[in-house]
Amino acid sequence: MNDARKMAASAGEGPRWAMVIDLAKCIGCSTCTVTCKAENRTPPGVSYNVVLTQEKGTFPQVSVEHIPRPCMQCDRPACAQVCPVKATYKMENGITAIDYDRCIGCRYCITACPYGARYFDFGDSYGQEMLSFEFVQAAEYGVDRGPRNGFKAPKGTVRKCTFCFHRLSRGEEPACVETCIGDARYFGDLSDPNSVVSKLAAGPRAFYLKETMGTLPRVIYLK
Repeated sequence: MNDARKMAASAGEGPRWAMVIDLAKCIGCSTCTVTCKAENRTPPGVSYNVVLTQEKGTFPQVSVEHIPRPCMQCDRPACAQVCPVKATYKMENGITAIDYDRCIGCRYCITACPYGARYFDFGDSYGQEMLSFEFVQAAEYGVDRGPRNGFKAPKGTVRKCTFCFHRLSRGEEPACVETCIGDARYFGDLSDPNSVVSKLAAGPRAFYLKETMGTLPRVIYLK
């Protein structure tokens, strides 16, 4: 069992993490996108947090709605069901994780994810734009993989949002929650009925993306 799976196994007694996003507060600034890339040092073409925009209504009564979309951390993840080597698995703390050392890069999970929240790491780099990009990686899942060079994982594997698991292990919030300009994101323990996320998730404004698919997301939206 590698370090990531050992850490996942030891997380069974902890909280069950969830995120609530208030669409009425989201201003579409994409600070979450930029912060996430900086925190996780993701390469070109890999963005764990994106903000989708859609128009509502008919002219002239038209408005714009911004929908931030991290990984949904589904309790019934379609991505895990199709993985032929079981590289995608569900942590007991609610996070859907990827074992980079086991992933073979087949990308079945990318096709299966109904939210488009997975990306393949082709090994591209910001080396010309960002000094030392190849020499420092985020300690995703709490595992320090050292310099990003050669064909070392996570190059050649699928990647996604982890709720900043490396930050959670230090008692910090996910980077996108901490830096949201509109205070549109809430993060906490869904198993605690007194937590903010539990109360918001149980309120009349709460809904889930593609709820009829039965994936049981851990990201809840407020209308």
